[in-house]
Amino acid sequence: MRKLLNTLYVTNPDVYLTKDGENIVARIEESEVMRLPIINIESIVCMTHLGASPYLMNMCAERNIGLCFLTPKGNFLARVTGKTNGNVLLRRIQYRVADDEIQSLDIARLIIAGKIFNSRKVIERFKRDHTDINSVLKNQIEQLSLSLKRYSLLATTAETKDILRGIEGEAATLYFSMFDDMIIAQKHAFQFHGRNRRPPKDKVNCMLSFAYTLLMHEVQSALETVGLDPYVGFLHTDRPGRPSLALDLMEEFRAYLADRLVLSLINRKQIESKHFIENGEDNILMTDEGRKIIISAWQNRKKEEIQHPYLQEKVPIGLLPYIQAMLMARYLRHDLEQYPVFLIQ
Repeated sequence: MRKLLNTLYVTNPDVYLTKDGENIVARIEESEVMRLPIINIESIVCMTHLGASPYLMNMCAERNIGLCFLTPKGNFLARVTGKTNGNVLLRRIQYRVADDEIQSLDIARLIIAGKIFNSRKVIERFKRDHTDINSVLKNQIEQLSLSLKRYSLLATTAETKDILRGIEGEAATLYFSMFDDMIIAQKHAFQFHGRNRRPPKDKVNCMLSFAYTLLMHEVQSALETVGLDPYVGFLHTDRPGRPSLALDLMEEFRAYLADRLVLSLINRKQIESKHFIENGEDNILMTDEGRKIIISAWQNRKKEEIQHPYLQEKVPIGLLPYIQAMLMARYLRHDLEQYPVFLIQ
């Protein structure tokens, strides 16, 4: 099993990253503020104005270290990649399957059914952890759980991708209709009235978008590691610069890794209203401190271990994207009869 290494998050907008031998060096003007051995780093997420030196980019490309650039607000800018590695035969299989409507639909069904199943489990987990909620809310959760179960089953038999996308959209609307009820602390500061983005219009959506960006980086790096092309997917349509397969695969993890993290940070009061700034009408920004809180919680979450439902062994949560990418590759090579989508136990 692959070793879980560290992801370096650079949030100070004035930091410039350089290479010195086998080390990553962070500088502010002429002063060195940090030095890390490259051998301990798996990927780098850079949210700075200045970026990184070409020599560091080259080293990351050669060592297969993911290097992703975001704006200081957390919006995606670009990824640095080197020569295309991995098994060319695997990628050719991937392209053929993506072009085959029946085969790609089979995979897409499993992914969306898994996403809806995991969303349902998050809601049921909330009910189990908060036994003091009123009977009305308990009944709403039970009814919503049944509806999501029905949508999950419908996803497995969708006849076309358009129908599948419709099922996924209706299930997501239902799921997020309960999201505000799962926020039980700081209710006045963290109100949620549905998913919105580009830009997010409230603090909860701001946190969700940032968490999804972190998740996207993890999934895309995992796909590249196992030799799959993150830009050719089975559900999300091809578009220049769009990592369609990464968007496909991250559907399995949205509720489990991102949504639960956001709810936990709010309900435990680890993040507060002061960590956000109103930037004009219907536009919310997160402060540097707010981003650091989410990143720290994200890194700690990745170190926790769970029993993988398919492998039946304990693995760090941070390895889940890599494991699923590996299982996807094995399925495409016909080593597995079916892609074993990740399901919350």
